[in-house]
Amino acid sequence: MKKMTIEDKLGLNLFHTDEENSHIEVDLEFKDEAEIRKLLLACPAECYKYEDGKLSFSWLGCLECGTCRVLSHGKIVKDWHHPMGEIGVQYRQG
Repeated sequence: MKKMTIEDKLGLNLFHTDEENSHIEVDLEFKDEAEIRKLLLACPAECYKYEDGKLSFSWLGCLECGTCRVLSHGKIVKDWHHPMGEIGVQYRQG
């Protein structure tokens, strides 16, 4: 049996997303590039992007690990909570 890569395993996850309400509130006007870089490097789902000096964020593929909340110390991530009810990620490979 072939060993699965991380990308293969992540591709099996199911996402039930609330496309109108994010479970994470992000300060998109934040400018400290050192702090932004922490989130870019740490987010396993690559939900954060930084291009041309502008931070963007999409919660739709979020793995709900909380890494961004911990690293941000309230600077970039202003609020983080688990999605309500049946919304969010459903892991299929542990």
